[in-house]
Amino acid sequence: MTQAPHDPSPKAPRRVALIVAVSWFMQNLDSTIINTSLPQLAHTFGVDTVSVNIGITAYVVAGAALIPLGGWLSDRYGAKRVFATAIVVFGLASVGCAACTELWQFVLARVVQGVGGALMMPVGRIIVLRNAGKEDLLRATALITWPALIAPVVAPVVGGALTTWYGWQWIFLLNVPLAVAGTVLVLTFVPGLREPDPRPLDRAGTVLIITALSLAIYGLSELAHPSAVGLDLALLAVGTLVGVAAVRRFRRAAHPLVELGPLRVPTFAAASVHAGNLIRLAISATPFLLPLMLQEAWRLSPLEAGQIVLVYFLGNLVIKAVTTPLLRRFGFRTVLVANGVGVALSIAAFGLLDARTGFVLVAVVSFVAGVTRSIEFTGINTLSFADIGPADRASASTLFSMTQQISVALGVAAAAIVLQVAHGSAATPLTQGDFSLAFGLCGAVALAGALLMVRLRPEAGHEVTGHRPRRKGRIASRT
Repeated sequence: MTQAPHDPSPKAPRRVALIVAVSWFMQNLDSTIINTSLPQLAHTFGVDTVSVNIGITAYVVAGAALIPLGGWLSDRYGAKRVFATAIVVFGLASVGCAACTELWQFVLARVVQGVGGALMMPVGRIIVLRNAGKEDLLRATALITWPALIAPVVAPVVGGALTTWYGWQWIFLLNVPLAVAGTVLVLTFVPGLREPDPRPLDRAGTVLIITALSLAIYGLSELAHPSAVGLDLALLAVGTLVGVAAVRRFRRAAHPLVELGPLRVPTFAAASVHAGNLIRLAISATPFLLPLMLQEAWRLSPLEAGQIVLVYFLGNLVIKAVTTPLLRRFGFRTVLVANGVGVALSIAAFGLLDARTGFVLVAVVSFVAGVTRSIEFTGINTLSFADIGPADRASASTLFSMTQQISVALGVAAAAIVLQVAHGSAATPLTQGDFSLAFGLCGAVALAGALLMVRLRPEAGHEVTGHRPRRKGRIASRT
């Protein structure tokens, strides 16, 4: 791999991580802010609100499908160049979204936007991983985790204000200055990294994995709509079968699009595929369920609901400075197990509240849920790459992004399905009982993930945290 001259200062990895984080914040904000403007979009396009959901689905599907190409493109053309191009594409597509007057135009613009977002995610992580040594990985990962924590929470407030005061177009135009700033920062400060002999493109594997992810994610995203459950299940099943064929292809190909080697690393498998995915699924469902419960079951106004959601955001933000020392002091296994149980209990606790609960108690539960969410996300994201060697970081980033996208889609879809099944077909507002069941099941899923983390070795990821657990009076050694 060739490398352009770059700042050797210890601050360089943190600066690169912060630049990637700003770009990811734009992407995460955009993917969630649209939810507040669906009625206004429907009015502009002359369709019902449910029909506009195709714009959200198109973005998610395009993003999931193109993620596997991120690693290959970064090797072939250089991570810096691909990342900057992805930001430009995302910004231009945002302008296209704002200019749409028909639904079909909007769907096409969202597909292009999803392509830009898909490349930003794994390639941005590749840039951070390649610029951070073991000693910087924990701090760098904490920096790039905050967009996923903050953006989904501030999006309803920002989106509601822009839509109310200026029109829905501004939720997309907001991306333009962010994209311009992000592009300039990437071109100025991010080192140029490129593989001298990039592997050839695995065309068959590319077709298989794009088909599999497109069908599976679309089926998951649409399962919550009762109009075509049979078709959605069929798409999900076909997507799963094609996915199995893609995995078999990747195992046998000389130069697979997606290297499966990182799955043999226990810490990566636990944090990205097994335990971590269950916890991420439950956490991803919470920002969907909470504002819906506050407005549908509690009959709160958007402003009142926003106050509680902001407390949830405050918990995410306040704990950031403590997370890194916490992991260094107690290690990954202890923190991810204990805090994972806290995640499960705080999610389930939302289902025990109701409209008569005092604001202070609701705020405490929301704050604790935000705190535990932040700690768990940072821990899982860092542990995923703690034992991944430099040569495997690109493929590990691709695999991580794929599983992350699937778990987020599955979390929201599963929560919506539980609400629908619990409520039945009655054309009445959702009840507290419906949400109690959904939050309870999400808490159970998170608890299962936390308990699976017990299988980690006590010294898991100690090269990143510096934590060395003691066994019988001796410091544990890595074997």
